[in-house]
Amino acid sequence: MADADPAAQVLALALSRPATLGQGRLVCLDGPAGAGKTTLARRLAGRAARHGSTRVVGMDDLYAGWGGLAAVGAQLDSLLVPLASGSAGRYRRWDWHASSYVEEVVVEPADLLVLEGVGSFAAAHAALVTALAWVTAPREVRTARVLARDGELVTPYLPAWQRDEDRHHAAQGTRARADLVVESARMRTD
Repeated sequence: MADADPAAQVLALALSRPATLGQGRLVCLDGPAGAGKTTLARRLAGRAARHGSTRVVGMDDLYAGWGGLAAVGAQLDSLLVPLASGSAGRYRRWDWHASSYVEEVVVEPADLLVLEGVGSFAAAHAALVTALAWVTAPREVRTARVLARDGELVTPYLPAWQRDEDRHHAAQGTRARADLVVESARMRTD
């Protein structure tokens, strides 16, 4: 990506397009685990604040654990479909420590909704997406980031998760549909 600040480029693209999620815009930051999506989402939200209301939803709250990626579509339906009609969306938040859903989270319509995480883009909701960014880095960089962030306890789950995300992205055509590709190998992910 030519721009030194990917958040500025994603925001500019989103603001240059008409609203797609009711009166608001939806930016999906997708890509494999450890690519830098959460960091980019924080930076994007900071830049977007002066352009209206902004809400960031992390996909980690929507998966039902390590095997939950394949079934996340129902969660996206309950979040995005109501927002598209101007009503509040909802999802059930997964508690990774309790291994269960713990509460329903209500998401009011916003000028910009940033949905970040593996599987944030789903072909079934493509018409609602204002901008899709594919965030990536080499697998060894991503794996090191995941282990630094989540600790060694994730090691047994990571290979199956990486296979699931590869299958999901291939089935959805996520990278091919992306408006932007953010190569984050040199991006600080603090």
